[in-house]
Parts: sequence; structure tokens; C-alpha cells
Amino acid sequence: MFVWDMAISDALGTEHTVTLPGGPVRYRERGTGPAVLFVHGLLVNADLWRAVVPPVADAGFRCLAPDWPLGAHRDPLPPSADLSPPGVARMIADFLAELELTDVTVVANDTGGALTQILMTEHPGRVGRVVLTPCDALDKFFPQPFTALPTVIRFPGADRLIAASLRVKPLWPQLFGMLMKKLPTDDVMRSFVDAARDPGIRRDVKRFTAGVHKRYTLRAAEALPDFDRPVLLVGAGKDKVFPDRLREGLAARLPKARQVVLEDSYTFVPEDQPAELARLIVEFMRSG
Repeated sequence: MFVWDMAISDALGTEHTVTLPGGPVRYRERGTGPAVLFVHGLLVNADLWRAVVPPVADAGFRCLAPDWPLGAHRDPLPPSADLSPPGVARMIADFLAELELTDVTVVANDTGGALTQILMTEHPGRVGRVVLTPCDALDKFFPQPFTALPTVIRFPGADRLIAASLRVKPLWPQLFGMLMKKLPTDDVMRSFVDAARDPGIRRDVKRFTAGVHKRYTLRAAEALPDFDRPVLLVGAGKDKVFPDRLREGLAARLPKARQVVLEDSYTFVPEDQPAELARLIVEFMRSG
């Protein structure tokens, strides 16, 4: 059985569980002040933000880092939960409503960025500003080389095979090396990959992944011009997954967007450049 490493989680603050209409969601909270909500992507969890949250919280902000039901969470959701991309975006909106958060800054990465774009266009009421690091957008949901996942995951036993391969340490550089320049420590990697030993977790990630389709990000893109709040688009100078045109396409659609590129980083900017990302978040929130 997978045992969560609380030493990692301590960096993110105190753990809580909130029961939403879709099911339970664990989150960690650190700091006080204006709220910042973090949204990770597929097959990772809130530990992705472990080096970003402390400096942001110490700068005077309330950081909330949930484990969204994307394959590295601990509590399986009931079979009735809507785990389509719009369903998970609605879950993010439900989280904000349950905690009575308003004027929230949402920070997202990878798949979480697609979910945040749906949030921005379908449930924008509690969102004050957004930071999108490299993420799915426009016609790339999923991007290469992950485009076949929604089909592959439907085959019988595919979820077990994928989960088992993720736990093989010698495969980590091959499986995760396109996303981050340097793999984190083994305990962090285990927090990402070991939760899927649970068949309930595998069921959740299978349901989400099978429902991924570019129609959701394309539909969001059509509505983004109506999102009139500040957006910071953070690119990665050495991104191997998301081309610059996606960030530029989002910038062209968002009335109050600005772009910045962090060099020496792949897709997982929170892993490769956490201090610079934290600095950008704080500056963006203080910019008025």
C-alpha cells in the first residue's frame, strides 16, 4: 500500500478534506491573505507545487493546493462523479464556492491549464486573475506524443498496464523526461505514481482520460475573449510538448493577457523553475 510522504506535503501546509458534489477532495493550505488556487495536470498531484507555494505564501497570500482527481490523488470518487473535463472544471468551481473564495488567482500547469480555461469560460464568477504555465490549449488536448491516450486507455487492462509502467523507476526518465529537465527525488516521484495502485484511482483516471478531446479547449478558446480579467501566460524556453503558438494563440484571444518566457525549463515549470515562477506569481498579484 502506498504511504504518503508527509515531509513533502508539509511544504504545502495543513491538510484538509472538502466534500464536493462530485466527491471528496484533499487539499493543503498555507499562508493568509488573497487566495491562490493551484491546478496541476494529469498523473501528478499538489506536490508539483511544493517549491512554489512556500515563497508565495510567505509573501502574504493564502495558497490552496488540492489533489485533483487526475490519477495521483488518494480518495477515489464515486462512480456517479462527472470526470469529463467540464465536470472536473465544475469541481474546481465547486471547490471555490464551498470555501467561499472570491477574486481568486488560479495558477495552472499542463492538463490543469485546459481545465482552467474551461473554468474561465464556464464558471468565471470567483476567478480574479489567472496564471497559465505551459498547458493544453486550442487544438492540442492532448498534445503529441500523448494524443492516443484517450483511445488507448479504453482497452481492457490498459489502465493497469500504464499504472504499473509508471511505477518502474528505470522508466521514469523516458516517461517524464519530456516534461521536466531533472526528475525530482524518488519520494516525490512515488507520490505521483504510486497512488494508482488503487483500482478506484485507476477508474477515475481512466474515466477522465477517455473523455479528453480538443473540442473542449476549442470551445473554451471561442469564449476566452469575454474573460476580461488579467492573465499571465508563462512559457518555457525549452518546452518539448506545447509549441509557442498555443501561448500566442491564447494571448491573442485574452483582452488582458501578457506573456513571459522562462528559459531553461520544460513543460513542468513548477519543477524546473519554481523560484522564478513564484516570483512571477507574486509580482503579478501585486501589480493591481
